[in-house]
Order: sequence, then C-alpha cells, then structure tokens
Amino acid sequence: MKKAGISITRDRDFYRQFFSVWWVLVLYNIITLGVNLADNIMVGAYSEDALSGVTGVNQIQFLFQQLLMGAGDAVVVLGSQYWGQKRTEPIKRFSIGALLLGVILSLGLFTAACITPEGLMSLFTDSPAIRAEGVTYLRVMKYSYLLFAMTSLFLSMLRSVETVKVGFWVSVSTMLVNISLNYLLIYGNLGFPALGTTGAAIATLAARIAEFIIVVIYVFCIDKKLCWRIRDLFHPDKLLVRDYLRLCRSFLLTSLIFGSSILLQTVILGHMSDSAIAANSVASTLFQTLKVASIGAASAASVLIGKAIGSGKMDNIRSYAQTLQLMFVGIGLVTSTLLLILRFPIVNLYTDLSPETRQMALDFILVLCVTGFGTAYQMPTAVGIIRGGGDTRFVMINDIISIWGIVIPLSFMAAFLFKWPPVAVVICLNSDQVFKCGAAFIKCNRYRWMKKLTRG
Repeated sequence: MKKAGISITRDRDFYRQFFSVWWVLVLYNIITLGVNLADNIMVGAYSEDALSGVTGVNQIQFLFQQLLMGAGDAVVVLGSQYWGQKRTEPIKRFSIGALLLGVILSLGLFTAACITPEGLMSLFTDSPAIRAEGVTYLRVMKYSYLLFAMTSLFLSMLRSVETVKVGFWVSVSTMLVNISLNYLLIYGNLGFPALGTTGAAIATLAARIAEFIIVVIYVFCIDKKLCWRIRDLFHPDKLLVRDYLRLCRSFLLTSLIFGSSILLQTVILGHMSDSAIAANSVASTLFQTLKVASIGAASAASVLIGKAIGSGKMDNIRSYAQTLQLMFVGIGLVTSTLLLILRFPIVNLYTDLSPETRQMALDFILVLCVTGFGTAYQMPTAVGIIRGGGDTRFVMINDIISIWGIVIPLSFMAAFLFKWPPVAVVICLNSDQVFKCGAAFIKCNRYRWMKKLTRG
C-alpha cells in the first residue's frame, strides 16, 4: 500500500526472512557484548586500574575487529548476491581471499603486540599503573587474534547464505567459558590462583579457542549450503578473489576510518583524566550492548537487499528500503528508552568506581541516549541498505567528511584548546551520529545505490 509517498511492503517472506536473521544476530551480539560487560564488571570489581588497562587493550583490538568486520561485510555483500542466484561455489572461491586477508591482519597485530606492547598502551593513557595492567593483559590476548579472525570470517560466509544460528551457539559457548574462568582465575576462587588481569586474559583466550573449534566443526562437517571441504581452501578463483579484494578496499578503508576515530576518542578522554577512561568504558559498554539491535538490523538488511538484487527482484527494493527505514526508527526509540532506564542499575554494578567516575558515566550515558537514536537510523540505512545494495563508496566518503572533517578536529579543540569538561567532549565525539542521518536519508531515498556485483 502507499500512503503519503511511503511504500510499505506486504511481502510476508520479506518479514519472515528479516526477523529470522535479525533476532539470532541480536542474541549473538547481546551475548558477545554481554561477555564484554561481564568482563568489565568482574575486572572493575578487582581494580579500577585493571579495568582501564583492559579497556585500553580492547581499544587496540577494536580497530582489529573493525577491519575484520569490513572484510566480513564485503563477504556478506558479495556473497548474498550470489546466494540470491542460488550459486554457492563462487562464495567459497572468493572467500579464500577473505581468509588470507584475516591471516595478514591478525599476524600484523600479533607482531606489534610482541615488539612494542608498552608503546601501544601509551597511545591511550599517561598512567604507568594503567599501562602496566594493559601490557599484562596484552601478553596473553595476542595469541587469540588469529583464532578470532578465522572465526569471524567463517561466520560472515555463513551469514551471506542466511545461516546465522551457529553464531548464537558460538556466543553461548564463549559466555560460559569466559565468565566461568573469569570467576576462577581473576579472584582465585575454588582453589585456583588469583591471577587478576592475567586471569581475565586467559579466560578470554580459552573462549576464543572454544568458539573457533565450534565454527570449524560446523563449517567443514555440518553445513549443507556451502559444503566446505579442507581441499577447497587450496583452490581459490583468481578472478573472484580479485573481485572481492576490489570490493573490500572501500570496506577496509571505512573500517579503518571509523575504528581509528574511536581510538582517538579514547586517546582524547584518556589524556583528560583516569576517571574519564573508566567512565567511558562503563558507558560505552552498556551502549554497545543495546546497539546490537541496530547492528543486527544492518546485517539482516544487507543480506536481504543483496539477495534481492542478485535474484533480480529490482521492483521490490524500493518498498523494502522504505519499510526497513521505518523499522530502524522504531528500533532507535526502543534502544534509547532502554538505555535511559538501565543507566542506574548497570552503573551500580561497578562497585569499585569512585563517586566522580560514577557520575561521569551516568552523564555519558545520557548523551548516548540522544546520539544513539541517530545511530539506530543512519548506521543500518547506510551500511545495511546502501552498502548492502552495492554502493560501497558512500559510507566511506560520508565517514571521511563527518568524522575527520568535523568530529575529530572539533573534539580535539574542545578537549585541549577550550578545556571543556569530559561530558561536553563526549557530545562532540558523538555528534556525527545525529547529522549523518540527513545524508543517509537523502542517499537512500534517491535509489541510485543498486548495483549488481556478481559475475556471469
């Protein structure tokens, strides 16, 4: 039906496919980030310096994860179009390029962590105590990077063909292993040694090993869509790999732009005060846990739009895109309201925080309630619809202008030139989540982003 120029799809298969992918991805991301929240709470109860040190290492890993997410999203965008054509063999052939890229990225970070761990930590804080805790955590965590890269990319391949439930079970295993070992090894419960930060790192490494084993068994022994065999790893298609790498360049650059901007945000807050680091860790972890609804929506939209283009259903895409945008607005309203309601009970779980840090965390969360509504619309619209539809340059250009042209310069001036308080700096750092909504809306509703990326 059409009302006031808005076309809402009545295609029941669209809703069934969207929600069957979305809810599993939401649960997967909730548990994954819930593990990070539990990590923060358990490490924070041990020591505020340990919490800040672990947060610094996680910021390093965040950039790595962003690059992997870019590589994985490229797999989903290209793979979903082949999936729309019911052609799975090309997905395996070009995905070998993604796996090689994951190996290169993980070995690069591993090498940096071996050569200059203190140099990496000094990017985020001037505090010797926080740097020491971070280096302790990094010494163990560096061994998890290759496992995490392979797991992430295999899950992206499965997501491109609408296989998502395995990711949920992976996250459940990670939660059980990580939280159990945190309890035993951080505090020394049930006769285990009290290892503090090292114990938290060992728990996370064990969880990464468990999830890698589960994914490998599923991909090579259970999955019936892609039908991977070990020998397939040694038979890439050069043309398809080249197609993937050409597509992936803008994805990686976008991830690098976004990920490095988040790191700079931590650098800015970290050089203001130790309380700002801890408060930002608390606020951002809670926000990321609720942001999973938008991340899942973006992933589901990317698969559905790519599949529709691959299968040639071009007439349906306009109504799909408009329906999805309305759904994103609804998701934003729900998540921002939940963030507002949960801010006090969640912050109260951090028993070792100083009163100053606690109040600062509450102020940061209020800012994220507003900017997070913008995130819920612009991110899945840009990433899920526009980039999922084949226009891989829009998100990159939009981020370059908004983040590096406006947000980062403004935030540096606010923190170091104008000496504004941390909450005002956080407003500057997140302001792009609001004004990027306009660019995403205009671009999406012009419908010039639909591109066929497949061969043959």
